[in-house]
Amino acid sequence: MPEVFGSSRRPKKVIYLSFDDGPHPVITSFVLDELNKFGAKATFFCVGKNVAEHPEVFNRILEQGHATGNHTFNHLDGWKTGNVKYLQNILKAGNYIDSHLFRPPYGRITRTQRKLLMRQDEPYTIIMWSVLSGDFDEDITPEKCLSNVLNNAESGSVIVFHDSEKAYKRLRYVLPAVLKYFSEKGYQFEKIVMRS
Repeated sequence: MPEVFGSSRRPKKVIYLSFDDGPHPVITSFVLDELNKFGAKATFFCVGKNVAEHPEVFNRILEQGHATGNHTFNHLDGWKTGNVKYLQNILKAGNYIDSHLFRPPYGRITRTQRKLLMRQDEPYTIIMWSVLSGDFDEDITPEKCLSNVLNNAESGSVIVFHDSEKAYKRLRYVLPAVLKYFSEKGYQFEKIVMRS
């Protein structure tokens, strides 16, 4: 199953930062500025509706050399959405996001939905994560969010953050600290690129 990307067995120190739910004019711009300070690359799993509303921010992601992925057009929960509607929503997002990387919102996708994505002319590769920052959880502190990342990330980890209003209070505290901590330990931050 093409759902696990990265491995702790990689020979070099590399971490894959990923950001779900954008682009957002303020928050994604903050993320891009912080990444730029460290020469870091990342992968943005974008909601098609947000790309349609903020194409200039989406273009900045691409211009700065980051990767993008599909996160449906309307942030649909696969467990609560019929298979045909779910696929149509992903394909609609694909009109705005030229990528065959896909991350299901909430990490929820059915076996049938997976099969439908893999049967496309250009099959989608489902990218999950290995470290959940918890930045979306309004019940945890920014400090707890940071410890979630620092205590669980290792070489090859795919860390998920959210460039969304709900996550911003925690993200603006955690992201600079994560970039500084791992940079000082000799890690590189790379975008997810599927190799054929």
